Amino acid sequence: MADAAANAYTSIRDDIVTGRLNRGEWLREGKLAQELGVSRTPIREALRRLEAEGLVEFAPNRGAQVTAWSALELEDLYQIRARLESLAARLAAARREPEDIAELEATATRMAELAADPNADRDELTELNNHFHRAVVLAARSRHLGTQLRGIIDIPLIARTFHKYAPERIRISAAQHLELVAAIRAGDGDWADALMQAHILAARSVMVPTTNR
Repeated sequence: MADAAANAYTSIRDDIVTGRLNRGEWLREGKLAQELGVSRTPIREALRRLEAEGLVEFAPNRGAQVTAWSALELEDLYQIRARLESLAARLAAARREPEDIAELEATATRMAELAADPNADRDELTELNNHFHRAVVLAARSRHLGTQLRGIIDIPLIARTFHKYAPERIRISAAQHLELVAAIRAGDGDWADALMQAHILAARSVMVPTTNR
């Protein structure tokens, strides 16, 4: 049963984060159980776990649905993310290992290559972007900070930011990633902190106005 609940959690979470399940979409236990080949009990456990992460919300007498974030809530989330992830960048500059730099540089370089093409695959860019930000958090080597940030970075509208960007904005973002790598490699916490905060708040300026209020 535990494995079934864990598998259901992973499957539903992936569908939410990748946008296959839309914000506000109802999550019917019976339908999900049939699709995943399990009983309703592990589905219910998975949905409660996703509720704890803020990805699912329950409405009285109606069931569960994918969380639909308001513009005000997204504004708060970006402000929180800017504070926490800038701290992660600062810690990464102090605690990074050679393999961290190699991973960050490879990801940022690939993003820059894709960003040069106006018709680049947005899904690949999105995956690389999310991987880069998770790699910064891992390089910070702070379990508690990582736990806090995971719930924010994986919110669908935030995770899929690049789908809202114009080509020029993508190029700017990719260049900022390369500069972040340079700051972390140099061990300059102040530089890394300031860069990350500006980077996240720039994303907020694009995303929050496009969200239904």
